[in-house]
Amino acid sequence: MSDKKISILYVDDEENNLISFKATFRLKYQVYTAISGDDAIKILETKPVDIIVTDQRMPNMTGVEFLEKVLVKYPDPMRILLTGYADMGAVVDAVNKGKIFHYLTKPWNEKELDSTIERAYQVYKEKLEIKEMNGKLALSNDQLEFLLRQKLLS
Repeated sequence: MSDKKISILYVDDEENNLISFKATFRLKYQVYTAISGDDAIKILETKPVDIIVTDQRMPNMTGVEFLEKVLVKYPDPMRILLTGYADMGAVVDAVNKGKIFHYLTKPWNEKELDSTIERAYQVYKEKLEIKEMNGKLALSNDQLEFLLRQKLLS
């Protein structure tokens, strides 16, 4: 494993939560914070992000709506949803529409959130490796087809 820090985007409309998250995880991870879904999308446009952690209950755009929007342009980052409410509808939506990796309740437990981030990053890396291998396989396949066509033509 390289020395690269896992990059996390934390989205929450409560500034105290953003400060707390950054204070807790800034030494271990590269942490970006956003106070809204729109601000978070601006960050995604300029920064590489491995994991997105978002609150569900936010004005203008819920966590699930934000994750749905993100999926269109940024399907790779792993997604974790936080909510302070036992809102099963939001959880079901998050799994089905926002394709979340994990769901945690607020206030979050530092150890639980940290281990969830670590697990999410392992899955993220595996997905990227598979994507890379599939790309190499497709290239090899194209080269073989080309060679086969050359042989058939000669």
